[in-house]
Parts: sequence; structure tokens; C-alpha cells
Amino acid sequence: MRRPAPPRARPPRRAEPPRPSGRRHLEEEPPTEVIDSPPPPPPRPRSRRAEPEPEPVPEDDYYDDLLEDEYYDDEYYDDEYEDEPPPRKRRRGRRVLGWVAALAVIGLLAAGAFYGAQEFLGFGYDDYEGSGEADIVVQVAEGNSTNAIGAKLQEAGVVASAKAFVEASEDDDRVRSVQPGYYVLKTKMSGASAVARLVDPAARKGVLQIRGGTQLDDIIQPDKKVTDGVYALLSKASCADLNGQSTCVPPDALRQAAGTADLTAFGVPPWAAEQAAKAEPARRIEGLVAPGVYDVKPGWNAQELLGAVLKESATRLQATGLPKAADGTGRTPYQILTIASIIEREGVKTDFGKVSRVIFNRLGKDMKLEMDSTINYVLHRPVVTTTPEDRAKAGPYNTYLNKGLPPTPISAPSEEAVEAALKPAEGEWLFFVKCEKNGLSCFAVTNDEHEQNKRDARARGAY
Repeated sequence: MRRPAPPRARPPRRAEPPRPSGRRHLEEEPPTEVIDSPPPPPPRPRSRRAEPEPEPVPEDDYYDDLLEDEYYDDEYYDDEYEDEPPPRKRRRGRRVLGWVAALAVIGLLAAGAFYGAQEFLGFGYDDYEGSGEADIVVQVAEGNSTNAIGAKLQEAGVVASAKAFVEASEDDDRVRSVQPGYYVLKTKMSGASAVARLVDPAARKGVLQIRGGTQLDDIIQPDKKVTDGVYALLSKASCADLNGQSTCVPPDALRQAAGTADLTAFGVPPWAAEQAAKAEPARRIEGLVAPGVYDVKPGWNAQELLGAVLKESATRLQATGLPKAADGTGRTPYQILTIASIIEREGVKTDFGKVSRVIFNRLGKDMKLEMDSTINYVLHRPVVTTTPEDRAKAGPYNTYLNKGLPPTPISAPSEEAVEAALKPAEGEWLFFVKCEKNGLSCFAVTNDEHEQNKRDARARGAY
């Protein structure tokens, strides 16, 4: 808003003198120097005060007064002059800061736009095209994240960049459920192809599953079907087709390696290696392959396969408390493992503690164990009954003829069986027989009770 200036008295103007006299006056004091380059006006105070009455202006100062009227008139210096911005230098500095801020905002917007386009359009990383070239085995380790898997695939030459795999995995939630193990992929796969292959169950190889009660060699079922033993299962787990070549290791190669190699070099714990080395070669590692799931790499030879499995088994056996847990049982850790293997083959889990007590009681009384499972072990049969002819055959595993425990375990004992061997149930039983169709056994203290239990079991059709 423009405010009015206070009134100011002015001296009366005289008529302009004749040009000649003015010319002589200008020649003496050239007016061009004053008019063309007037002195800069002095700064005006912020608050105006009443000005004194002007004094009469002499005639000789006419042109000075004329200049003063031109540059010092109140209409020239009005209130807006008082509110003008700071000097030019400060305004210029503010303009520079303004440009810097504007450029920063533009840079941030450009970066955001680029990132958004990269996320939306999927550019900004290397990626192969197609489903790949040569077969390759890649391991997914326990706890690997999607980013870690992508980095591993990039390192192996499967994908061009980890980002290609990670981006493609965003469209397939199954990647989060990929299990640790070995997978057959191909080199130079697109990220999407690598994801699709990795989540395909057929891509996972080298899975070995050992159940409680499995023995080294195959078992022939009553219906003549064959149940694979450890050697056969490990042989199958070793198989993969890599670029037209099979990686299978035959069971005989595994059996030979187990019978001749240094067991401690295979990772067998010392408390078991000394006794196991005394057994016949084909049974040296019986019971030392703990139940569970193992991952073996296709392409390993027999020694590498056995070494990997036995080393991991040693860790699992240690988790049961062995060897320290055997202290106070009156048996060595290896004997505890043997007792556990018999428990595994003789009863169901519900009866494990009672079966363990029968074994300990009979050993404590120097009685023969008379366990059908030990005889059937060398006959490769899973049943818990024997014939008189079977029981008459001599051999280190015939507990009808020999006192004490067999020389080695007769199967892979489960953790529950090992626990039962370490902590038998309380009782005075010396006999038991399978008496129910669901596998449960009846236990007895005397032989007469035992014979009655056998008659009742036959009547029920238990065996």
C-alpha cells in the first residue's frame, strides 16, 4: 500500500533566465557533469521527522535547486523506497541458495523416478535369456536367504546376477520353502528359469533318509519284497544325470570302502571305532549311521559319501548323550548302541523301556539273551520269530547259543531307543513276547508266565 508523503513548502520558481546568460553560467560550471552523473542520494532515515521550513534559495543556486527537485522530490523518495529488499549482494546470495535447493529437489525426484521405473520395469541388472546350458550342482545351505541363494547362483555361473534371481523370486512364494540340499541347475539361466527349476522337486538330488531299524544290507520281507538297506539307499542318493553322465556309486563300492578304510578317518568317534574295527568288514559300520535325513552331493565317490554321512552321524549320536551318558550303566557306549539296536528291532516305541529292562536283567543274571532279532539279522529277515533250525545255526549273532551281546549293533537305533538303553524302565521282567496285533508285547518274570503269554498271543493271531 502506498502511503502519502507529508506536505513540503517549496520556494517560488523563477522564470528561467535567458539562454545566453545560462550558457555563460554553464560554461563556467558545466551542468552536464551534475545532470549526467549526479551524486548518489544519501540514505533516508526510516522514520520521517518534520522538516524545517526551507530558506529562500539564492538565484545563483537555481540549477542546484533544479537538480534537487528532480532527484530529491518526495514523489521520488516515497515509502516504497524504505521497504526495498536488502542490497544486491545479499539478494544474489539468496538466489544462489534457492537454485541449490531447487536442484537438490529435482535430483531427488529424478532418483525416485529412476528407482520406481527400475522396480516396475525390471531393468538395472544383468540377466541371461533362456533355460540354461550345462548341468551344474549347487548347494543351498541351512539358513540361506533368497539373497544368499542368488549370490551363490551368480558365483556358480547359473544366473548373470543375484538381482535377476531375487527379482524373479518375488513372483513365486515357493522360493521361501526351498530346503537345504543339493540342486541340479544349469549355467546361464535367466532369473525366472532358475527360480522355476529350484522350486521343482525333481531338481533336488542327494537326499538320503535313514529310518530307525534300518540295517546296512537289504532286508527281504515275508512277501519277498526288498527293503533297501543303508548301502542301497546311499547308492540311490548319489545318483544324478549330469550332462549325460550318471553319478551313481554302486552299493558294492560303498561296502568295500566301509570294510577297508580307516574308520576314524571317516569320522567315526573313537569310542565306537575301536570295537567296530574288530567286526567282520561287511558289518563294521553297522549302527553307526544314525537315523535322519542327509544331503550328499552327486558326483562324490564312495569314500566321500561315507565320510560325509558318518561324520554327521557322529554329531547326532553325541546329541543322545553318548559317550558320557553311558557312565553308570555298567556298559560301554558301544554296548549301549548295540542294546539300543536290539530294542529298535524287538519292540514298538511304547515298549522300548521294558524291552531294555529285560535285556539288562538277563545280562545281569548271565543269561543268554535269546533274541530272535539277532538271528534274523544275518538272515536279512525283519520278523521276530525263528525256527528251531534257525536257532541251531552257529554264529556270533546267535544269542540263543551265545551269552552276552552280539559283536556289533544289528540296525540303526533311533534316539528313543538309545534313550531307553540308557534309562531302562523299572521292573524284574526276564521275558516278553509280541502278544497284540498292533505290536505291543506282554512281559513276564517267570517262564511259566511267559509260556501263557505266548499261548494267548497265538490265540489272538498276534503272530
